[in-house]
Amino acid sequence: MSGSVILLIIVLYFAFLMLISHLTGRRSDNETFFLGGKRSPWFLVAFGMIGTSISGVTFISVPGMPLSIGMTYMQTVLGFTVGYLLIAWILLPLYYKLNLTSIYTYLDKRFGPRTYKIGASFFLLSKIIGAAARLYIVVFILQRFVFDAWHIPFVVTTVVIVALIWLYSHRSGIKTIVWTDALQTAFLLGALFLIIWQLMDKMQLGFYDVVATVKDSGMDRIFVFDDWQTKQNFFKQFFSGIFITIVMVGLDQDMMQKNLSIRTLKASQKNMYFYGIAFLPVNLLFLVLGILLITFAGQHHIDIPALGDEMLPLFATQYLGFPVLLFFCIGIIAAAFSSADSALTALTTSFCVDILEVGKYSSAKAELWRKRSHIFISLLFVLIICIIRAVNDQSIIDAIYTIAGYTYGPLLGFFSYGLFMRGKPRDRWIPYIAISSPIICFGIDFLTKYLYDYKMGYEMLMINGLLTFVGLCMAALRRKDNEPPLQIVSES
Repeated sequence: MSGSVILLIIVLYFAFLMLISHLTGRRSDNETFFLGGKRSPWFLVAFGMIGTSISGVTFISVPGMPLSIGMTYMQTVLGFTVGYLLIAWILLPLYYKLNLTSIYTYLDKRFGPRTYKIGASFFLLSKIIGAAARLYIVVFILQRFVFDAWHIPFVVTTVVIVALIWLYSHRSGIKTIVWTDALQTAFLLGALFLIIWQLMDKMQLGFYDVVATVKDSGMDRIFVFDDWQTKQNFFKQFFSGIFITIVMVGLDQDMMQKNLSIRTLKASQKNMYFYGIAFLPVNLLFLVLGILLITFAGQHHIDIPALGDEMLPLFATQYLGFPVLLFFCIGIIAAAFSSADSALTALTTSFCVDILEVGKYSSAKAELWRKRSHIFISLLFVLIICIIRAVNDQSIIDAIYTIAGYTYGPLLGFFSYGLFMRGKPRDRWIPYIAISSPIICFGIDFLTKYLYDYKMGYEMLMINGLLTFVGLCMAALRRKDNEPPLQIVSES
């Protein structure tokens, strides 16, 4: 497929998003931007959140996992499902009871202003780096396969992509995002199904043949109970999946903002149940796709790339023909836009509500600062993506996600203590605790690797949260100053 055809796909896709933005952007204000007037249909939010979770990185990386770890990633996905249930039962009732716009406002009510600011700052740092890194992967692929041929600079490609996302999201924010994410999830899943279907056709496989191919591949192992040293041990993966979901969905303004745009708690919980269950078969299909690609390569004597992330792009662009390349382009564009647009909206919301505190301004001034903040966050996206490009090291992506993971640990500690303990720690001490915990975790990671040749994985998140939790216990006031945690109530 020529670059001009891919560019035409992008233009038509963006035009469709702009149409949705126009239809949903009437009579918009800050309330519409932040919470969509609390009128979002729960089933639409649930469907759209699938696309938000499956970013361009997931679309590219998960099919390459069977090369190194088989299907053991499903252990983590099972943990995700349990995490979604806990969010529905514990966190959503709290957020609805307090009628929050930004979920970090809870930290102000429970601990004080300094905890509130440091918690929101950790989210902003984590999200903007992680979201920009995810978007970088897609911009890089488009640059490599389309815009390099026309000698268009990478920075121009980046600015154009971010500007497109800003254009259709700046008027109505979450109200538009709920609808565009649902549309993009449909495109993403449609692309996944069609790629698998085309691959089955080329390999002359039926459904039962695919099952047999997976079983015979030697990469079909899901559960690992017999090796405590490996990162793929079931208990490490499963419990890590639970905590990753709690912090990166339940304590993430991006994911929770869509839930809070639903009118009632009961409907929002339905959304979380559906979303959590749907995540299982979608990830399973990505892994099956990877095994089929590896089998196809063996049948046609094709050299498999050393990096699993390069496998699907390689086959889609060189070996599987026009239809697969078409579906791949649509899928990766949908995954990129769906992940980046909601992140941009959530970052703008948190920056306005938590840092600028626009709720104290007049409506006109608050809306002005919201628009300025949306532009500012967009420019930061461009800057971070260009920095990643300048470093030009594939390992920088892993490093960025590791850093982002460290910053979610204190949030886990904050919310765990606030929900389940009665003490009220000294607010002025908490920023020092929050900063010290990731530093101590980094030292633990270094020592375990140096002394025992053991590399910490996702379990570092739990250690990080535990250290913050213990620090809050030590900083608690005397018993006479204690107050009970905010009670969680069910929707009446």
